[in-house]
Amino acid sequence: MFAFRVHQEDVSSKARRGTLATRHGAIETPAFMPVGSLGAVKGISPAELEQLGYGLILNNAYHLFLRPGHVVVQQLGGLHAFTGWQGAILTDSGGFQVFSLAKLRRISDEGVTFQSHLDGSLQHVTPERAMEIQEALGADIIMAFDECPALPADRRQITGAVARTASWARRCLAAKRRSDQALFGIVQGGLEADLRAQAARDLVSLGFDGYAVGGLSVGEDKPSMYRMLDVTVPELPAQKPRYLMGVGMPEDLVEGVARGIDMFDCVVPTRHGRTGWLFTRTGRVLIKQAQYARDAGAIDPECGCPVCCRYSRAYLHHLYQAKEMLGLRLNTLHNLWYFASLMRDIRSSIEQRTFAAFRQAFYRCRQEAESPESGTGREAATGSVISREESS
Repeated sequence: MFAFRVHQEDVSSKARRGTLATRHGAIETPAFMPVGSLGAVKGISPAELEQLGYGLILNNAYHLFLRPGHVVVQQLGGLHAFTGWQGAILTDSGGFQVFSLAKLRRISDEGVTFQSHLDGSLQHVTPERAMEIQEALGADIIMAFDECPALPADRRQITGAVARTASWARRCLAAKRRSDQALFGIVQGGLEADLRAQAARDLVSLGFDGYAVGGLSVGEDKPSMYRMLDVTVPELPAQKPRYLMGVGMPEDLVEGVARGIDMFDCVVPTRHGRTGWLFTRTGRVLIKQAQYARDAGAIDPECGCPVCCRYSRAYLHHLYQAKEMLGLRLNTLHNLWYFASLMRDIRSSIEQRTFAAFRQAFYRCRQEAESPESGTGREAATGSVISREESS
């Protein structure tokens, strides 16, 4: 079972409110997916994710193929039984990881041969193999195998990657056997606007269940990323879900939604929680800084998460400095709460036809926090684009 329905569109932008129906529940969109590359969102249990309001997470086929192996997962009942997560799951095909993590890659039109980053073993993945792996894992949404060129890259390299991705997309469609999984195609094209638009049109002609924008959040500046969305999203069908891969700074979610994106994933909330970077409506709190050592206040006094309701900045600072595992868990819980709340607020603003005002207020809160007169000790969360890494 897979269906997507748009309920409401924003008149001031391309933002839209919808519902994604899967075998494991309905997901309200726009939606953010926590990343559990290895089968777990780091430090957080499935029950906690459910309590935070998440209904869809990302697992990674590349990592699970290498360890414990897709056949093992299949024999144990698939990802839902194996991990204990009963919500919906999307698996990234591994195209990004093959090109960012694997060693000694050899790329051909047939597929990719590479050495595992874990043990150096020689592996070979083709579009057909990527489908086999993801069908064995049993995710609700699976991704076509693609070639993600590193940036910067010259036009010749990007043109080749786009052509190969289109060829592989056709082979993925032909190889797909399970009718209970949705298959998304991935638009590549680097920072070449015309290649992006043409790649999108080519994929749409093949008839996927949804469409992802890949190859961004790989080091480019934000204006370039937004420019690529501006030329890509209009080429994608309105009745299908649109997924921006590996992008997750708060401002990127707001800007992605404004450009018509329905789904996001990123390691930002979990990885940044482990490094003491806590998100708030007014920016970020770097809890490891000495200024919080005697601060009895909550991370964000207006946040309703279990962490802000119970623990002080001073305690979280202490846990971080003492390298206590609890500190990393609490930081991650807060960040995931913030991201879930941000997406709820975005959805609500679209429903109430106030998204333009929400977008303005989102930036105004950060600008006010940055002013010398604010005295908040916070920094605006407008860091550089964060690329997907090996773990969540």
